[in-house]
Amino acid sequence: MDDAPRCTVPIKLDVPGESRGDLHQTKDQFLHCANRTSDWAWRYDDYCITSKSKAEKALYGELREETNLTANLVQKGIRRAIEAVTGGVEKLKQGEKTSQPYFDSWSVVYDKRSATFNGDHATLSTPNGRLTAEYVLPPKDEREDTPFGRYYASDDWDASNATLQYDEQADEFYLHVTLKNPDYKVESEHQEVESRDEAPENGVVLGVDLNVTGAFAVTSTGEFIGSADSLTHKRDEYERRRGRLQQTGTRSAHLTIQSIGSRFLDWSLDWLHNRANDLIEEAHNADVDGIIFENLDHIRENIANSSKFQQWTSVTFVELVEYKVESTELFVDLVNPAYTSQRCSYCGFTHEDNRDDKHFKCQDCGYEVNADYNAAKNIAVRYCGYIHRGQKSRGGWATSQLALKSGTLNVNGDYTPTKLSG
Repeated sequence: MDDAPRCTVPIKLDVPGESRGDLHQTKDQFLHCANRTSDWAWRYDDYCITSKSKAEKALYGELREETNLTANLVQKGIRRAIEAVTGGVEKLKQGEKTSQPYFDSWSVVYDKRSATFNGDHATLSTPNGRLTAEYVLPPKDEREDTPFGRYYASDDWDASNATLQYDEQADEFYLHVTLKNPDYKVESEHQEVESRDEAPENGVVLGVDLNVTGAFAVTSTGEFIGSADSLTHKRDEYERRRGRLQQTGTRSAHLTIQSIGSRFLDWSLDWLHNRANDLIEEAHNADVDGIIFENLDHIRENIANSSKFQQWTSVTFVELVEYKVESTELFVDLVNPAYTSQRCSYCGFTHEDNRDDKHFKCQDCGYEVNADYNAAKNIAVRYCGYIHRGQKSRGGWATSQLALKSGTLNVNGDYTPTKLSG
């Protein structure tokens, strides 16, 4: 549990007239997700569902199709409903009267995956893309004594999430930004409060390379997770069957196409959920602090010539991992993927001839290894390099290491073997 102190700063937004409808549409679809989840989870005749993972597994695919929201906003809508249902269940257990949660108040929940919180503006995800809204602030010389100046503009507080609200009478939008103090340490009965200088000097990260052939995900510890080929094969089988039914052209065939499409989507999401669990288990086994992927924009561009399904599986997989680690101490971050497939993870020599499909052989030092495994190590190395050059890490570290099969390696090439117990 994160016990860092929090505060909320309301900020008025200057939303362009042509974009105001986008925010109202976002609210409508967000509340739709919450109310659909509430309908599904609230079951007097059976039992109420209070598991966020079960709700997402059952509803995520349908809600993505029913709305134009990003995955994160759909997940937030599901989570809001499940939290309300859980609260209702607790009231019932205590003998209190309550009813199924229903959401009609104007609000949308954002976090750093669906919004960016900048010094003078925010960008917010909507069904029609990202919207930029300027902050309506007092003059600079008057901000110091305001909540914005004391908290939002302070380096000691980080924006973690926000709730967008609308004042109907004034026709104004407000972003209620929640900030927390990342340097705060909980003082227990046997432990004194730690200062920032006593924070961990070093963290360990797991690099992950995603693929459309061979292993679906390969880690810097040498774990090969899932088969991208079998996933593609399953998709091809579905497409062939759909093609035959489309040629038939009957109403019965059309209904069958809808049915098998829904089953295939459910199967695909279940498969991705399981592979995400496999990756998180590997991260825990390797005792790492973070999981590092390539930038999602690159994933889309890298497989732009492949099917939209392959793009969807890669992006959805990362989103699922992000969602699943929210309740753990793990984090997910992204790096620029440039040349990770061409760089030698052993000596650093970079050349396009180093990689031949799934085989990697360095033209300089002769290092040979599976190409995806080499790329996964480079992804982690790049993140370690960011930290080495002073970029702030998610864990507040001064340095970082990458997890390998039998130990860790830092950005300077210093290897630390895994300590064997007993």
